[in-house]
Amino acid sequence: MFSKFANRVFRAIKIDIDLYEEVEKDKTATIQAGLVVVLSSLAAGVGALQLGASNFLLAPIFSLLSWYVWAYIIYFVGVKLFAGPSTKSNHGELLRTIGFSSAPGLIRVFGVTPDLMTVTFIGSAFWMLACMVVAVKSALDYDSLWKSLGVVVIAWLVQAFLLFLIIVLFKGF
Repeated sequence: MFSKFANRVFRAIKIDIDLYEEVEKDKTATIQAGLVVVLSSLAAGVGALQLGASNFLLAPIFSLLSWYVWAYIIYFVGVKLFAGPSTKSNHGELLRTIGFSSAPGLIRVFGVTPDLMTVTFIGSAFWMLACMVVAVKSALDYDSLWKSLGVVVIAWLVQAFLLFLIIVLFKGF
């Protein structure tokens, strides 16, 4: 069981399109996808320990929450606003594919110095973006990576706006 999980993580890191199609269909992979999100956020917490231990403790909680919300936003943008003729998906498919797209974030564990942290965090962000585009293309059955990129960017802007609103509304608390 662990070898199957490790193999999937490695294939996700390599941006193996077949992996994203596989986990899209495998309803039992949702827990594995969540585990990838948690491990990726723990790696970020270890890499950012120099900024404070609270990052290590809070990162997994916020990562799981944002993963869940992110999948809903992408579902709404990708399926409701920009659906193609072959687009069909559900929240679970997006949770699984997007969860595995977090796998490159595991390299953030090596960001133990300020210079390494900058390189690993920026590098993994772009790598995870590439994985995310492929994951969304698979989950939403799009024909184009460009359309998938557009959906990811629009969903990111929506999520950033919502986060900004939350910060502004709860600033005094």
